Amino acid sequence: MLRLLIDENFDQHILRGLQRRLSSFDFLLAEQAGLRQTKDPDILAWAARENRTVLTHDLRTMVPYAKRLVLLRQNMAGVILVPKRLAIGRAINDLEVLLAVRTNPIYTIGSNTCHSNHCPKLWTRSNSRINNS
Repeated sequence: MLRLLIDENFDQHILRGLQRRLSSFDFLLAEQAGLRQTKDPDILAWAARENRTVLTHDLRTMVPYAKRLVLLRQNMAGVILVPKRLAIGRAINDLEVLLAVRTNPIYTIGSNTCHSNHCPKLWTRSNSRINNS
């Protein structure tokens, strides 16, 4: 199962829903890791060292930094972007599938079912955006 670092402003309703559904959900809150109010590049570096994929809503800043790491072929464990406008139930369902079936960060949430800009996206060190919907 993916090891996650939950970004500081991630929706707690989604997090609680995942905890209820997945008993072995391996996550760490950014705050618990001492990363409160830490800049995104430092969060990504910490997550890479700890082999934790970052779970975030932060499209504006986290994704550009992640893209830069990909382009520069720098070490990165991965980023899962969940748009804030995505329905909470849909986010929980999609993340549950992702976390239950994959042991590595190269996976697409909603690849066959999502055809809008509201779908979660995943970035990894070796790929650009995997979900093109």
